[in-house]
Amino acid sequence: MQDQEPFAKLMEESNIFLDRSALSPHFTPDTLLYRDKQINSIVKALTPSLKGDKGRNLFLYGAPGTGKTSCIKYVIDKVKVLPLVKSKISYMGCKIYNSRYKVLNKIMSDHMPTYAKRGYGITDIYEKLISWIDQDSKILIVVLDEIDMVKDLDDLIYTLTRSNSDVKSGGITTVGISNNVSFKEVLDPRSLSTLYETELAFPPYNSTELSDIIRQRAKKALKEGAIDIAAINYAAAIAAKENGDARLALKMLTKAGENAEDGGKSKIEISDIKEAAKSIESDIAYDLVAMLPEHQKLLLYAISLLSIQGGKYKKLSEEVNGTFLLSGEVYEKYASIASSLKKESKSSRWYRKYVSDLEMQGLIEMMNSGKGIRGQTKLIRLRYPAEKIKATIEQSLFNDSEQPSDQGQG
Repeated sequence: MQDQEPFAKLMEESNIFLDRSALSPHFTPDTLLYRDKQINSIVKALTPSLKGDKGRNLFLYGAPGTGKTSCIKYVIDKVKVLPLVKSKISYMGCKIYNSRYKVLNKIMSDHMPTYAKRGYGITDIYEKLISWIDQDSKILIVVLDEIDMVKDLDDLIYTLTRSNSDVKSGGITTVGISNNVSFKEVLDPRSLSTLYETELAFPPYNSTELSDIIRQRAKKALKEGAIDIAAINYAAAIAAKENGDARLALKMLTKAGENAEDGGKSKIEISDIKEAAKSIESDIAYDLVAMLPEHQKLLLYAISLLSIQGGKYKKLSEEVNGTFLLSGEVYEKYASIASSLKKESKSSRWYRKYVSDLEMQGLIEMMNSGKGIRGQTKLIRLRYPAEKIKATIEQSLFNDSEQPSDQGQG
């Protein structure tokens, strides 16, 4: 009989954790700290819809970990128990429901599950949806989390907004959520004009706010006395430097608790936070890569390939300690990859914007070319291992039959 000791240890009571789920990004606390203003704005924007009138579309944006999803879920949970609410709600994460068909079918699954299982096409689903709304003048609130993940977003927005013209009474209110502030600028102008009626920004948390958020979660997630206040403040300071990301802070706390437990401790200390921060920094980066819009992924893919190959100016890279690439060669590689995938590359103006976005998110760094290169240009360097970035993008963006044909070329 095999040794049961490793399995028996799994069932032992934790020295650190009381309710680990309270540190999950999917957990919504009873009180959301430092987000009263945003919650009130969401409620104000959705109130007409909740009363049965056509409401305003709403767009929430901000960096990852700033409370967008938590706030909308908090409002939805509160609304569901209110009497006399005249609207129906469908919430979905668009990393999974990433096409117009999947979104419409999810709506049907939420409210007409028997019909959704029959495998109808978009036209049939749309007509059934319009009929369902017309029955009793419903208002449907569709919440699209990470809306920029939808591949045919213009088509989806057109369909949802067109429904308000096709129904006799009732309608659809759309709530879009995105980590990428600039994604809206690549939408068709007609989609843009119909989607953005109310916008709400979520600023990053500062270190004091993050410290309070960590302390709030720790009270529920950890045993009493299982963490030093100094460790909480240290984790908050690290997360504040990383765009005020509360999810990073909570992930750090989880990992630190596991490290402390593995070391036989009953208390999380600063040393555990430091160790956790090192191990999860790259994980956060790769999660962020997977969430990027398509063309930013293609651009980052080009940078990773050129970084592996060394680029055209290897001598320069050696002099400045790392693989720096000329902005022009990166754009050429990006355009070549897009073409090989039968996608139209964006203009140089959009390219510059995408590069700026990637720099803001800490995935690349940039510097001016300086002396030794004819003319002035930007130099670009990847901040994470190129092979890992390349593999992450291939997993999240390409399928086996859709690998870029030029990926091995210089």
